[in-house]
Amino acid sequence: MKTVQYFSKEYLEQCRKMKPREILRFLEDYRKLHTKPSKSKLISLKVDERLLEVFRKKAELHNVKYQTMIKKLMQDWVDKQK
Repeated sequence: MKTVQYFSKEYLEQCRKMKPREILRFLEDYRKLHTKPSKSKLISLKVDERLLEVFRKKAELHNVKYQTMIKKLMQDWVDKQK
Protein backbone atom coordinates (compact mmCIF):
# COMPACT_ATOMS: atom_id res chain seq x y z
CA MET A 1 0.00 0.00 0.00
CA LYS A 2 1.34 3.45 -0.91
CA THR A 3 1.39 6.29 1.56
CA VAL A 4 -0.84 9.26 0.82
CA GLN A 5 0.61 12.66 1.58
CA TYR A 6 -1.67 15.48 2.66
CA PHE A 7 -0.61 19.12 2.41
CA SER A 8 -1.70 21.92 4.68
CA LYS A 9 -3.29 25.05 3.24
CA GLU A 10 -0.26 27.03 4.40
CA TYR A 11 2.13 24.75 2.55
CA LEU A 12 0.11 24.89 -0.66
CA GLU A 13 -0.06 28.67 -0.43
CA GLN A 14 3.69 28.83 -0.01
CA CYS A 15 4.13 26.59 -3.07
CA ARG A 16 1.92 28.87 -5.15
CA LYS A 17 4.27 31.75 -4.40
CA MET A 18 7.32 29.90 -5.71
CA LYS A 19 9.10 31.33 -8.72
CA PRO A 20 9.81 29.08 -11.72
CA ARG A 21 13.52 28.96 -10.84
CA GLU A 22 12.69 27.79 -7.31
CA ILE A 23 10.37 25.11 -8.67
CA LEU A 24 13.07 23.86 -11.04
CA ARG A 25 15.60 23.74 -8.22
CA PHE A 26 13.16 21.77 -6.05
CA LEU A 27 12.46 19.29 -8.86
CA GLU A 28 16.15 18.85 -9.63
CA ASP A 29 16.98 18.24 -5.96
CA TYR A 30 14.11 15.74 -5.75
CA ARG A 31 15.37 13.95 -8.87
CA LYS A 32 18.85 13.68 -7.41
CA LEU A 33 17.52 12.21 -4.17
CA HIS A 34 15.43 9.58 -5.93
CA THR A 35 17.65 8.58 -8.84
CA LYS A 36 19.80 5.50 -8.46
CA PRO A 37 23.44 6.21 -9.22
CA SER A 38 24.70 4.71 -12.45
CA LYS A 39 27.54 2.21 -12.52
CA SER A 40 31.05 3.55 -12.23
CA LYS A 41 33.39 3.39 -15.21
CA LEU A 42 37.10 2.77 -14.79
CA ILE A 43 39.11 5.36 -16.72
CA SER A 44 42.77 6.14 -17.27
CA LEU A 45 43.83 9.75 -16.85
CA LYS A 46 47.26 11.34 -17.07
CA VAL A 47 47.82 13.95 -14.35
CA ASP A 48 50.94 15.87 -13.45
CA GLU A 49 52.61 13.91 -10.61
CA ARG A 50 53.12 16.97 -8.39
CA LEU A 51 49.51 18.05 -8.82
CA LEU A 52 48.25 14.56 -7.95
CA GLU A 53 50.52 14.35 -4.90
CA VAL A 54 49.34 17.72 -3.55
CA PHE A 55 45.71 16.88 -4.33
CA ARG A 56 45.96 13.53 -2.51
CA LYS A 57 47.56 15.13 0.54
CA LYS A 58 44.95 17.89 0.67
CA ALA A 59 42.14 15.33 0.38
CA GLU A 60 43.75 13.33 3.18
CA LEU A 61 43.88 16.43 5.40
CA HIS A 62 40.12 16.82 4.88
CA ASN A 63 39.50 13.09 5.53
CA VAL A 64 38.20 12.58 2.00
CA LYS A 65 39.31 9.95 -0.48
CA TYR A 66 40.95 11.75 -3.38
CA GLN A 67 38.99 9.88 -6.06
CA THR A 68 35.75 10.75 -4.28
CA MET A 69 36.83 14.41 -4.33
CA ILE A 70 37.61 14.23 -8.06
CA LYS A 71 34.11 12.86 -8.73
CA LYS A 72 32.56 15.56 -6.53
CA LEU A 73 34.44 18.29 -8.38
CA MET A 74 33.31 16.84 -11.70
CA GLN A 75 29.66 16.70 -10.56
CA ASP A 76 29.80 20.24 -9.16
CA TRP A 77 31.17 21.53 -12.45
CA VAL A 78 28.50 19.73 -14.49
CA ASP A 79 25.75 21.06 -12.22
CA LYS A 80 27.11 24.60 -12.49
CA GLN A 81 27.21 24.51 -16.28
CA LYS A 82 23.45 23.98 -16.72
